[in-house]
Amino acid sequence: MKSQDQMADARQPLEPLASFIISQRFADDRFMTLLSRLFLVIAGSALIGLSAQIEVPWYPVPVTGQTLMVLLIGMAYGPTLGAATIVAYLLEGGMGLPVFAGGAAGWPVLASFTGGYLIGFVPAAFLVGVLALRGMGRTMFGAVMAMVLGNLAIYACGVGWLQGFIGLEKAIAGGLMPFIYGDLLKILIAAVAMPASWRGVQKFQGKKPP
Repeated sequence: MKSQDQMADARQPLEPLASFIISQRFADDRFMTLLSRLFLVIAGSALIGLSAQIEVPWYPVPVTGQTLMVLLIGMAYGPTLGAATIVAYLLEGGMGLPVFAGGAAGWPVLASFTGGYLIGFVPAAFLVGVLALRGMGRTMFGAVMAMVLGNLAIYACGVGWLQGFIGLEKAIAGGLMPFIYGDLLKILIAAVAMPASWRGVQKFQGKKPP
């Protein structure tokens, strides 16, 4: 049987991938830790902006890498840093940087009929970040479950916002159903990428993550 200390440890949140790397590299340097987190926010928001410009032909609609990157960042960064990165991305786009899909920019994009999906990135990243603290990004099954729940959060915000413009039935038909196949592909990619990243970091660090 497990001791009380072991059971208490099992209930403690785990480190997300980014925090594990930073803690191993800058364990006793608060300034470098803060600087590293700032760099991750800037780099992560830039990656989301770049991924939004990637479009792969797919049935029934083209697939972009935007939601995949958002949810991977949530799992890798954890809830607070992940959500902060998404907020930074939205602010960059709102202030005029062409980081939204198709190079779009400006506050009107966030207020448009697709704005709910963009805003939904924030709770989705936070949710998968919370799940990452429970180790759900470290195995294929856990990564799949986290991605599914993250996508559901995006759908809920996006469809909920869109139905205000075109009604619920049309919002589901046009704003959810066509994207399911592409999102399943992204879920499979994440199911391979996240556990592989953990194994790679573990091997490179020469230490077993907590």
